[in-house]
Amino acid sequence: MTLEEYQRSSDDELYKIISRLKEERDAVFLVHNYQVLPVQRLADFIGDSLALAQAAVKVKAKTIVFCGVHFMAESAKLLNPEKTVLLPDRVAGCPMADMVTPEALRQAREKHNNPIVVTYVNSTAAVKAESDICCTSSNAVEIINSLPADREILFVPDKNLGAYAAKKTGRKLILWPGHCYVHNRFTVQDVINAREEHPGATVMVHPECPPEVIEQADMAASTSGMVQAVKEHPEIEEWVVGTEQGLIDQLAAANPQKGIYPLAANAVCRNMKMITLAKAAWALENQKYEITVPAEVAEKARLALERMLEITKQTSPLPLS
Repeated sequence: MTLEEYQRSSDDELYKIISRLKEERDAVFLVHNYQVLPVQRLADFIGDSLALAQAAVKVKAKTIVFCGVHFMAESAKLLNPEKTVLLPDRVAGCPMADMVTPEALRQAREKHNNPIVVTYVNSTAAVKAESDICCTSSNAVEIINSLPADREILFVPDKNLGAYAAKKTGRKLILWPGHCYVHNRFTVQDVINAREEHPGATVMVHPECPPEVIEQADMAASTSGMVQAVKEHPEIEEWVVGTEQGLIDQLAAANPQKGIYPLAANAVCRNMKMITLAKAAWALENQKYEITVPAEVAEKARLALERMLEITKQTSPLPLS
């Protein structure tokens, strides 16, 4: 079938087709929390970048269909070099990942007299290859705390997550001037407005938000940490959540008895929304688009990821603000 034919199919038809193709292709779906709900329902594993990296290591199937953005599919390939990793939309990228290049990182490393480079997984494999260790929003604090106290640290590329980790660890970090365009838009006024509209609600934000927004919130957590927080606090009936809309939709669907409200309207990552059920079915049938990483890049980048996974044995939310 062509992609156009798949796009004319109903969701029920697509789920049946995908179920058959998964068995035929020996495939599993790794799905990020920011995907649209119909795609989230395909997941064999769902979560944030850390949870999906941990899941990727355990995959037994021959094929991984990654419903996320390019750097995530690259990470799955790095951790599973012998497997086929597919990204259903090849232009689903990440603007923050594009805010740093290997060349610029090498220059910064030289300028700052060879600091330890901690790179957020929201980065390309080529940038990871220039790094010492990776981190995610779930484990940034843990990773920073694990590093020698007598070495400077260059944190790439998210200045907001870096600032959060610096505050929580008491370490002075050299921050790269990158950001997530979705989370960086949140403002203190958004928090003020949300508290007025939903008095008594707990305000929970992602650590990719600006420091002043995190300061005004009740807690900060990665997306998997947010899911965990709602589960662990049944006594809290209302939540205002400062992250991408896909996670808010997931929380609302899983907790219909609770009030789950977005911190601000239109917090949508257009790249995360590029993958659809139709594209997922078409990609699995036609083995598109296969992710490859040059061997000389893959070896170094894989090491940075494996160092992270060795330190972080399980997914956990970031500490309360």
